[in-house]
Amino acid sequence: MDKVRIGFIGAGVHANAVHYPSLAQMDDVEIVAVCDINEERLKKTAEKYGIPGRYKDYRKMLREEKLDAVYVIMPPHLLHDIVVDVLKNGLNIFIEKPPGITRFQTESWAKLAEEKEVKTMVGFNRRFIPLVRVVRDKVLEYGPITQCVSIFYKNMVGVDSYYNGAIDILTCDAIHAVDMLRWMCGEPVKVVSVAKSFYSNRPNSFYALVEFESSIGVLLVNWSSGSRIHVFELHSKGVYAYINPDDKAVIYASDKAYEISTFEAANSRDRIKYYGFYFENRHFIDCIKNDLEPETNFRDATKTMKLVEDIYRSSI
Repeated sequence: MDKVRIGFIGAGVHANAVHYPSLAQMDDVEIVAVCDINEERLKKTAEKYGIPGRYKDYRKMLREEKLDAVYVIMPPHLLHDIVVDVLKNGLNIFIEKPPGITRFQTESWAKLAEEKEVKTMVGFNRRFIPLVRVVRDKVLEYGPITQCVSIFYKNMVGVDSYYNGAIDILTCDAIHAVDMLRWMCGEPVKVVSVAKSFYSNRPNSFYALVEFESSIGVLLVNWSSGSRIHVFELHSKGVYAYINPDDKAVIYASDKAYEISTFEAANSRDRIKYYGFYFENRHFIDCIKNDLEPETNFRDATKTMKLVEDIYRSSI
């Protein structure tokens, strides 16, 4: 296909911050329709990106527009019926994390997508950060990864959930750190964890030691800390890498030590690019065009949701 025809369900803040501008930069993508129940957001987004199809009813959009894929960008507790309708229409689909509110829900979508033979993708953008990709490849040159640390801290004292209690912190937002641990280490074998409540009515801090098939992973999440810190560590034979996607990575090897800036790795100072949003969207479009399964498809996302469950279940 010359151009991938996209329909959007959702014209909110996040969609406008990263997904519309990412796709608008791609010559082989055409955003042909947008749906939002908020008329002001709908009009503003459609006019900004020159989108001809404008709808308040997504079902009407699915019926009337000729689409190759649909982006459904909205809170997780509102996803289910819309995702199912898109899948039943046989359309490729991109959603943001988390992929629903339970593993059961994510797995249900994965099964339906496989029946309909469509491409699916979840926006785990950290996997597509150029700096992270470059550093992981360099570490793997020394041998298999033996140890990983995934850290996510925020200053959100008193916050115990998202969307008025619809979904918990670990599943909704800190799932980024959980997914990165899986991506760096492989599939988990055993989990030992602690879930704590600091200045909160519900767990807002999570600590896990995860045994993978050939490595050890450590998860550190604290929503009552001093600032937003989201960093990663990778170890292999004689090499250690510290990665801060907002700044740089430092690699210490037995024969040398050097730095790589996040802007250098992405060849850009645009956060949409250096923080992976553009490249996750590019990956989805390329998979549609080349009939490939996206890396963060619904089946893969089900495994991350299961690890979230295991962290809760194994808490001591």
